[in-house]
Amino acid sequence: MFAAKFSNSSIATESEPNQEKLLQAMKFMNNIEEVLISIVTFQPQWCNLLKCVDTRVDKILGVLRPQVLAEHRALLVSLGWPPKLLTSKTESAQISGLPNPLVLMQDNKRECYSHSFVALCALQHLHKRREERQLNILGRKEYSMQLWAIDELVSPIASRMEYHFSKWADQPEFMFALVYKITRDFIAGVDDVLQPLIDKARLVSCSAKEAWVSGMIQMLSGFLAKRILSRLAERYKEKHSKSEVMTSWLHLIDLIVSFDKRMQSLVNLETCLFLVGSERFEGFSRGISVLMIFVDRPDWLKLWAKIELKDACKKLKAELKDERAWKIDNKTGPALHINTDIDQYLLSTREEHKAPFIAEFTLKIAWQLIERCQTMPATFPRLQFIRSAVVKFLWYFFEVLLLRFKRTEFSPDNSDDDALVRLCGLINAARFVESKLQEWSDDVDILEMRIAENDSNLHNKEESIDSSCFFGEEIANLSELETNWLMEIISFILREFENLSWEYVQNKERFEQQQEQGTLAPATMDLVVSSDFVEALDILRSQLHVLKTNLNPKDFLDLWRSVAEGLDHFISCTTLTNEFQFSESGVSQFETDMQALFFIFQPFCARPQAFFPCIKETLKLLQMNKEGIKHLQVVLSTGKNGIKCLHPCGISHLPFDQVDTFLRNRKFKT
Repeated sequence: MFAAKFSNSSIATESEPNQEKLLQAMKFMNNIEEVLISIVTFQPQWCNLLKCVDTRVDKILGVLRPQVLAEHRALLVSLGWPPKLLTSKTESAQISGLPNPLVLMQDNKRECYSHSFVALCALQHLHKRREERQLNILGRKEYSMQLWAIDELVSPIASRMEYHFSKWADQPEFMFALVYKITRDFIAGVDDVLQPLIDKARLVSCSAKEAWVSGMIQMLSGFLAKRILSRLAERYKEKHSKSEVMTSWLHLIDLIVSFDKRMQSLVNLETCLFLVGSERFEGFSRGISVLMIFVDRPDWLKLWAKIELKDACKKLKAELKDERAWKIDNKTGPALHINTDIDQYLLSTREEHKAPFIAEFTLKIAWQLIERCQTMPATFPRLQFIRSAVVKFLWYFFEVLLLRFKRTEFSPDNSDDDALVRLCGLINAARFVESKLQEWSDDVDILEMRIAENDSNLHNKEESIDSSCFFGEEIANLSELETNWLMEIISFILREFENLSWEYVQNKERFEQQQEQGTLAPATMDLVVSSDFVEALDILRSQLHVLKTNLNPKDFLDLWRSVAEGLDHFISCTTLTNEFQFSESGVSQFETDMQALFFIFQPFCARPQAFFPCIKETLKLLQMNKEGIKHLQVVLSTGKNGIKCLHPCGISHLPFDQVDTFLRNRKFKT
């Protein structure tokens, strides 16, 4: 299919007869391949015939390819390729410009090189068709974007570079600088001269620029794997060398990540977008990063993750030595006012979560680790690195949070609120990290890894954990920690309130004593809060103030509502079960005390009494007249199903037995 383009050529060279024979031979083999593809499609049972023909064609290609490559290499030498590497100023970071023989070619040599380049591309195209057919028979598809003609440009440069690389074994930054310089200096010429030839050869979705960048990266990767990483991996086994090896390894990874970004920037965005949907895009990705080294060496990948994990934990430990790392930077203040705006619960930043600095520091390290492996070409190695380094580092931080909680002691004897503030910091940190992990799990790249992980069943999770969330297990653990720590605070507040108000709820005389003759009616009196109830209310108000100031809005909302529910249950239960015979003055005093309790929750909602349903219903019972109570007693005496009759009266939260006992003990002035 290429012969027609050259049969009309008027250019006469010494290699023209050989070129015509080569193209004619490839034309015949392409025709053979068309027949074989037809057989695979319509006569798949003829497998023995296919093997026989493939064997003969392989013999022909085994002779043909070396000859074509030899002629092409000889032509490159005659063109002055590879150019001399002017590295005299490399070590001073001033590499001078390099002349590009491809751009300097004269007309005759340009024509010869064009013929040879297209012939080599045609031979590779034939090879690719045969390879795809054979792989498809096995049910697999593998594609490679490397062009043989570009590889022939890279190979002689690599042999010259290796001499310089060997001198820079302890200074790898010079290797990266030299490779980048040569790649950048020649990329324009490669694109201008070779891309039209690739298009002429009809190689679909092939880019000279990408193949050139990929070839140079593979060349450097091969040297690093052979001479640098292999040596570091061996030295890491020696105990006395581990620290030095870790430093060298991390420095090399820093250079690789920076180098990959610079090399990828040489490939313009327009071309990358064009190739996203192409079938060999994954092959292109495999060749665009030096991190491809770790794709073929899982042992080095495991070692890299181990080193990164140790380094991350070391940084975290150093940060934890300063107690200020746990400081909550609350710039907005307590803001004890009614706020019904839903936006206050849509938290995003560390400041909005009121999280300590150490939480943001931890997330910063974790995200840096994720970014370090982003250019790794294959999905599963990248997935394994994140699981081995990032996720383990996050669990290490969870252990730090848990250890700090265990060192926090709640004691009623403590006059200060250090324990509450400390625990608020832990809850805020867990909440902030949880929100960020959820955000990261929605990232496209991480979603892709999670889908691949689910398909391969590499990471087994509990059935209760969302399988679509990459960090689902970590988020579930953080959520459990937050819940447990919130319950600790709630339990502590309720226990202390119960201890401080125990005398109050057990004082029958206050609620049962009758009003003295000549005193004002309870409705016209200015009653004050019971003296033995004041301390409990004051401590409760102080604790809620501290929590409002230091706890994130979302968890504080759950906390104060849970505290209100606990107080509601405690007060109503003790009031109904103590068999108090409330007098009219006792009812008024109880109502005054409960209004004081409601007032403490006034800054958090417009109608705090709505969160004390049992107390509200108790007050309703207390405010009933004698006839109304006798009527309810008659109805309730018919059986326990009689509790339904309380619903029209607005009483639905109090237990039947307690209501019945309370009504029988209700006392009225005779």
